[in-house]
Amino acid sequence: MSTAGQPSIASCLGENDRLCFFQGLWQLVSPTNLYRMSDNSDSPARPLIGFITRDDAPQIAPAPVSRTWMSETREGWPSRCLPMLIANQSGWELRNPSAFTATWMGQANDVDVKITPDRRDPGQYLPLSHFGNGILTWKLPLLFRTPPGYNLLVRGPANYPKDAVCPLEGIVETDWASASFSMSWKLTRKLMPVRFEVDEPICMIVPQRRGELEEFVPELRLIESDEDLQRQHEFFLRSRDAAKQIEQIARVAAGEGVEWQGDYTRGRHTDGTAGASDHQTRRHLRSFAPPASPQPE
Repeated sequence: MSTAGQPSIASCLGENDRLCFFQGLWQLVSPTNLYRMSDNSDSPARPLIGFITRDDAPQIAPAPVSRTWMSETREGWPSRCLPMLIANQSGWELRNPSAFTATWMGQANDVDVKITPDRRDPGQYLPLSHFGNGILTWKLPLLFRTPPGYNLLVRGPANYPKDAVCPLEGIVETDWASASFSMSWKLTRKLMPVRFEVDEPICMIVPQRRGELEEFVPELRLIESDEDLQRQHEFFLRSRDAAKQIEQIARVAAGEGVEWQGDYTRGRHTDGTAGASDHQTRRHLRSFAPPASPQPE
């Protein structure tokens, strides 16, 4: 149960469940401290090339770790949620270069989506509405090339909710395709204006090895079939039971420090044993190198 002005324990996530309702607790575990534990990948470098097909290509950069709504959330618990932080950074974002408002008119006066840019400058890079059904489409002036056997997942930015509109996803075999692709968002409410600001992410690209999902062989098992996993899980459950919650509340009321249970972030089990040796606390994606300047003849 929750008290007035406090979120319920069930509204929190992961190893931070028993901490997130303490006022100001998130300041004890700042993103800066979290990233000191970050690791660099030793994986081999693979090419990801974006061929520019027009001179109005949008800016593209590694997706950032932060989201405005996450930093503004009461208690700041999203800034401690490692699975969300890793997902935030899992790809490259294309940024909107021209601010505009889009409204789904629903075929009124033969206009499905009304797009109103902030500026009237000619040649702006703006989306179109040629599919109908409240769909906005950016024709991306980039043709991507991935290594053999790799696709691109083309999606909206991770953990980026936006009212009255939803990004659509696609997977493109970019190791051979010679056709560029588009990015579309679906407006979900008619006559509801939706803003897209300058530099707002409109697309996220994520390389994927083709056929990898089909290699997995899913099955369900009872947890009793793995004694070690069952023991670890039961230890975790005991560490966050109701008595422990009450103890932590009492410590806060007495002005004492609260212990952060960030075992997952530290790459270990609740009993202190190590997890995976290649545990990640932050991604380190490379930026796209700019195109070479043409050589004088």
